[in-house]
Amino acid sequence: MSFLDLTLKPEYRSRLDDVVNDFYTPVLNEAVMYKRAVGFFSSSALSAIALGIKGLLKNDGQIQIIASPRLSEEDITAINEGLRKKDEVIKEALLRELQEPKGRFEELRLNLLCNLIAAGKLEIRIAFMDEEGEIGLFHEKLGLMIDEEDNVIAFSGSMNESETAFKINYEAFDVFTSWSHDADRVLSKQSAFTAMWNDYEPGIKVMSFPEISEELLTRYRRTDTIKSAIEEFNAPVVNDLSLNVEGPHVPPTVQMRSYQEKAILNWEQHNYQGIFDMATGAGKTYTALAAIAHLYKAKERNLAVIIICPYQHLVEQWKDDVEAFGMKPIICYSASSQKNWRDRLKNAVTSFNLGVKKHFCMLCTNATFSLDDVQQQMIKLQGNIVIVVDEAHNFGAEKLSRSLLQHFPYRLALSATIDRHGDPEGTQKLYDYFGEKCITYTLQEAIDSHMLTPYYYHPSVVALNETELQEYMDLTVKIRKNSHVLSDGKIELSEYAKMLLIKRARLVAGANGKLEALRNDIQEYIDQSHILVYCGATTLHDADYSEKHPSQDEAKQIDIVVDMLGNQLGMRVSKFTSEEKSDERERIKEEFAEGKHLQALVAIRCLDEGVNIPNISTAFILASSTNPKEYVQRRGRVLRNSPGKQYAHIYDYITLPIPLDCVSQYDAETIEGVQSLAKREISRMVDFSSIAENPYESDQLISEIRQAYDIIPEMEDEYDEV
Repeated sequence: MSFLDLTLKPEYRSRLDDVVNDFYTPVLNEAVMYKRAVGFFSSSALSAIALGIKGLLKNDGQIQIIASPRLSEEDITAINEGLRKKDEVIKEALLRELQEPKGRFEELRLNLLCNLIAAGKLEIRIAFMDEEGEIGLFHEKLGLMIDEEDNVIAFSGSMNESETAFKINYEAFDVFTSWSHDADRVLSKQSAFTAMWNDYEPGIKVMSFPEISEELLTRYRRTDTIKSAIEEFNAPVVNDLSLNVEGPHVPPTVQMRSYQEKAILNWEQHNYQGIFDMATGAGKTYTALAAIAHLYKAKERNLAVIIICPYQHLVEQWKDDVEAFGMKPIICYSASSQKNWRDRLKNAVTSFNLGVKKHFCMLCTNATFSLDDVQQQMIKLQGNIVIVVDEAHNFGAEKLSRSLLQHFPYRLALSATIDRHGDPEGTQKLYDYFGEKCITYTLQEAIDSHMLTPYYYHPSVVALNETELQEYMDLTVKIRKNSHVLSDGKIELSEYAKMLLIKRARLVAGANGKLEALRNDIQEYIDQSHILVYCGATTLHDADYSEKHPSQDEAKQIDIVVDMLGNQLGMRVSKFTSEEKSDERERIKEEFAEGKHLQALVAIRCLDEGVNIPNISTAFILASSTNPKEYVQRRGRVLRNSPGKQYAHIYDYITLPIPLDCVSQYDAETIEGVQSLAKREISRMVDFSSIAENPYESDQLISEIRQAYDIIPEMEDEYDEV
């Protein structure tokens, strides 16, 4: 078929004709090019003619659109009087028109639109009147469709490319064809469009705004290809009414486990306040979102939801799950893709307080939540409000704890380690605000229920060298001089002592002996993949390394390890730190999961809070912590399930102040001065080995350390940091 086979009317009126099904769809099904100049263009522009566009795409068609920004009088005045840059004002006006999708169908149509842009099938240029420096609005309304035989259909009139124009307003347009007596008129309109598109039409300025296309992709693109976008749009599930449910709900694809349902029930029975103390990987996020859905229903679909995460990358991880549970979050942090998030939050709070809006969801970072302007909005917010805090142990800190507002009636804390290490006051603040634990779900339970992978634990002993030992003892003396024992037996540290503690911890984390131990341990895995080496964010001196790099004899442990594994052992490795951009981190994770081009990740802090890399099967933890919060989280993330992963192997580098076979050469005072480090290392070994598949591998070593350092098991619970 071609345009010649179509029966077309010379005029279409929206109240008399079904302009989508009678005109756009049949014409675009035969077209290979669609050119459109409109008055205004918004994010819903192509939604009502999606079927026609799909026909165009089957023909490998292209779309060119010229649209006008919706400039306010203030915008025009600001440009004409030179108060603001023209490009800046126009860009802001365009961004204002990018609205949230109105339901599932519009989400799919916008996704299709974005995939057309990404594939180069759709290009949008922006036009405005520019007469002698005076800016005005562009009102041309013209359309051209071309088929593979170069037949052309032109149309012009009052119709704007928007759903409002198609369905609500009274709009009309005239149709002209190149194979009829209208041929000259069609040619004239083609020439006019070409002149505008190429920016040589007098009095009209036409520009590309690549930032707007990028913003469209960031906000609305859900799939990676046009084909997948069309498949998603055509999928029968689109007609499933459950997908059109507004507000928080548990999606039909999610099945809650009995322990999750029990946690939610306990939370409800405690008046929707409490703590989910659940092992990393046990489903805290889904449990929390299901709890929100239960509360939303109980409060008759009237609920403001505030979700807080420690870091930006965690906000983005939560975003996908929050959307799957029926919410459209306002993403609040400095680099948010929603550039106008402050305005959106302010409007949402006002609308909720007035009863105009029954529900909204705010998703933000700890830092954003504690900002003064955000706190002011939270203070204004009234009514049914639930606050959900991920990795809630952070909110025991003095500054963050002050941001927890008392007028929020419903509260939920999530953490695998709610009790703050060495901070009983901060821990109590958490219990005072959030209430009791509604569930305690341990690593052992998660492994037994196959939520996490069983593991083998391999402690690898290293000792401080003489230089490191002397520095450790000197720091310990200074720490003790700058601390004192309180009447209740607790030790109070000065700020200087706290700084020295950090310095001493870094010394242990960066012990030189760990590098040679790692070299030996990793030999049997040199041809394997899915390996993680976890380093400390610390600086160390390594003589061999500085010989190769005489310009710098100090280097981060991570750089030394990357050099050793990649250059010396010939493994395919990559850094994985906060220095890599988010898209680069995603690419690295994909290559790591595949296992062909990348064997090992050398990382800092990625296991502490939130980054999910379930493919890790073998982990070498150089920077082992004595803080249960840190090592429990690190272990849990290594144990995440992944296809084909039956067991995980964890190599833990146990750092002793003095080699076991040399302890007897030191006097009792020296041993007493370094004994606390041995106690802390034993404590972690006991915890790791107790639920490992091979506890016997650690038992003998633990016994030898206790004997050498004259430690009895009861003492391990009494150690302090000094």
